[in-house]
Amino acid sequence: MIVKLAMIVVFFAITIVVGVLSSRSAKGVDGFVLGGRSVGPWLTAFSFGTSYFSAVIFIGYAGRFGWNFGLASTWIGLGNAFIGSLMAWVILGRRTRVMTQHLGSRTMPDFFGLRFNSKALRLVAAVIVFVFLIPYTASLFNGLSWLFSASFAGVPYWGWVIIMAVLTGVYVIIGGYMGSAVNNFIQGIIMLVGIIAVIGAMLGTNGGLTEAIAKLSESSVETAAGTQFNGAYTSFLGPQPLQLLGVVILTSLGTWGLPQMVGKFYAIKDEGAIHKGTVISTVFAVIVAGGCYFLGGFGRLYADSVTMNAAGTAPASFDTIIPAMLGAIEEGLGNGGAWLIGLVLILVLAASMSTLSSLAMTSASTITLDLVVPMSKKQKSEKSHMLIMRVLLAVSILIAAAIAILVVGNAELAKKLYISDLMGISWGALAGCFLAPFLYGLFWKKVTKAAVWVSFATGLGITLTQFVLNAVLKITFENPVLAYFCGSSINAGMLAMLVGLVIVPVVSLLTRKTAPEGVDDMFACYKKEVTVSVMSSLEENK
Repeated sequence: MIVKLAMIVVFFAITIVVGVLSSRSAKGVDGFVLGGRSVGPWLTAFSFGTSYFSAVIFIGYAGRFGWNFGLASTWIGLGNAFIGSLMAWVILGRRTRVMTQHLGSRTMPDFFGLRFNSKALRLVAAVIVFVFLIPYTASLFNGLSWLFSASFAGVPYWGWVIIMAVLTGVYVIIGGYMGSAVNNFIQGIIMLVGIIAVIGAMLGTNGGLTEAIAKLSESSVETAAGTQFNGAYTSFLGPQPLQLLGVVILTSLGTWGLPQMVGKFYAIKDEGAIHKGTVISTVFAVIVAGGCYFLGGFGRLYADSVTMNAAGTAPASFDTIIPAMLGAIEEGLGNGGAWLIGLVLILVLAASMSTLSSLAMTSASTITLDLVVPMSKKQKSEKSHMLIMRVLLAVSILIAAAIAILVVGNAELAKKLYISDLMGISWGALAGCFLAPFLYGLFWKKVTKAAVWVSFATGLGITLTQFVLNAVLKITFENPVLAYFCGSSINAGMLAMLVGLVIVPVVSLLTRKTAPEGVDDMFACYKKEVTVSVMSSLEENK
């Protein structure tokens, strides 16, 4: 207990010091929200990765899908690395940076308002961002609760929530985007070291990689006919390939439409930083995301440590699997286990605080710049904007903590609200609404206002319909297609994104009269000519 607490105290102290030292870069609105658009590749890449992978991934997704898919769940992590990170940087990075600077937009709702010349789109997008970041925040605290409850049985969960919320609030409110980015870099290093150490310990306590896989291959799946599917959890695609595909698409392609992720590209320094950041971000994702899901794939080896349901067929809560694994690993390591679990606790804290800071910054900046300022009758100064933003940052974090304590902290309710489902609702709604119009808006001049409105409507419609049918009315469907999409918020989120990618260009072609004016001038930013030195560019020999 002393070892764990000491490691956590040192971690907290570092985050506060970094926040204070970063306060110099948070003088104006651009500096506070975007770091002055001068953030280097390492900070941006680590900030992108740590915002991407939080306790939601480590505890919720790795536990649930590692149990359901076995080692095939590693495909989710690889999808996150190559689709959610590499392709996102290659396809969106440069265009997002150039276009948003040209338009002067600071948030995703601001982009929609300026790109499509519509204040209404900006306001509605801001409301969607604020509302649907709430379930993601709830899933974040839910992941934290299971691990800390297992590691500190005598300490109330709400105490840790308050501590994390206060400390995150301090360094973000003082240091702004740069304070968050520097802390994310430190937190990212902890995540890299932690996940490698945990995987090594897990394999070591199971006799090595070959022996661990051999043990896992003994697990079998009962089919509807009552037969046994042996070795499914060590197979290439696992026992449920279609379900696996849905998770890969939502968690990988979804980042392209999430305001807290795309916002990282707004702040990056220059072209060279984008190229370097692409490589760094991808490597980070391969290790962290790939490692988390690879670790979760061995969850069934610890079935004896997991509390099962009354029928004994599945865990009482999938969110208990990773904490149970860690408890068994700590016991197997003996005296050295305390140091490892201390490192894991800091890993989860680091992942959670980095994501919480990103969500809070996104919410506060969106509300301030896209709701409060446009609706204000009097012109406010930069200092007023900064004050409002800092107040709203504190309010956003307090709301997150209140949700965690009053809702997620309820043991019975937490058993019903799986982390993966909460995140599925959030990502499904946000990416379902924003991904298609944002992506097409960067590349295609002919996207219309009507198409953006339809994307917002279909994204919200699919997500909310699935939630009502499944969570509220608890309706089950015999039709396999309806059962697939209506039975899971993850699959519904995937559907919302894919429908948006199809419907935006179709509606745009049918509603050309609603195309915004001045689009040619907007896209001229991509053709701007610059002069470079010979050291930077060599002419081709003729």
